[in-house]
Amino acid sequence: MTDLSAFPITKKWPASHPDRLQLYSLPTPNGVKVSIMLEETGLPYEVHLVRFDQKDQMSPEFLSLNPNNKIPAILDPNGPDGRPLALFESGAILVYLAGKTGKLLPRDVAGRYETLQWLMFQMGGIGPMFGQLGFFNKFAGKDYEDKRPRDRYVAESRRLLGVLDGRLVGRKWIMGDEYTIADIATFPWVRNLIGFYEAGDLVGIQDFTQVRRVLDAFVARPAVIRGLNIPKRD
Repeated sequence: MTDLSAFPITKKWPASHPDRLQLYSLPTPNGVKVSIMLEETGLPYEVHLVRFDQKDQMSPEFLSLNPNNKIPAILDPNGPDGRPLALFESGAILVYLAGKTGKLLPRDVAGRYETLQWLMFQMGGIGPMFGQLGFFNKFAGKDYEDKRPRDRYVAESRRLLGVLDGRLVGRKWIMGDEYTIADIATFPWVRNLIGFYEAGDLVGIQDFTQVRRVLDAFVARPAVIRGLNIPKRD
């Protein structure tokens, strides 16, 4: 049996199946990227809920795995050269799992890098901008009489949606007929923007017909349906 005792995080979240990949997460747009990826690939894993309401992400055990105190993070007992590998940052984890399983990332060099550019588009643009808009629309931003911060992120979110919408014209998925990690990274954020963040009307989501088409196809996938609820909240 694999011994993970050298990793302090296993003291707070003991592994019942230490031979499986360990996922430390919460069902947020970033968190479900990895659970969806794991469900799509069929890689065996064990999931651990990181509770923000109990500040689990600030615990010494979690910080030993991710000093940036963000979810998701993984611990793969069967990493490169058969050695355990700990990783944080959802984009890096998606790339790693694609490489490990040989799935959801084109094998040709050009296709691989084109997919990675759209992954970076999500990581550097869609995620941060949609998150800021969500803050100013649904949470503490409502306390600000000055709506310029909110409107700034509305405008930038609309611009990003326009870029994505243009990319999807004539394509089934971001990369064409092939479903990839670029889709897994992007569409949980689109779903969250118009769902949990309640910003669909603000950004005029009805204007982005291609985005809505692909979002509908994304959320209908069985692995996505499962992954969106992993880990289950208590």
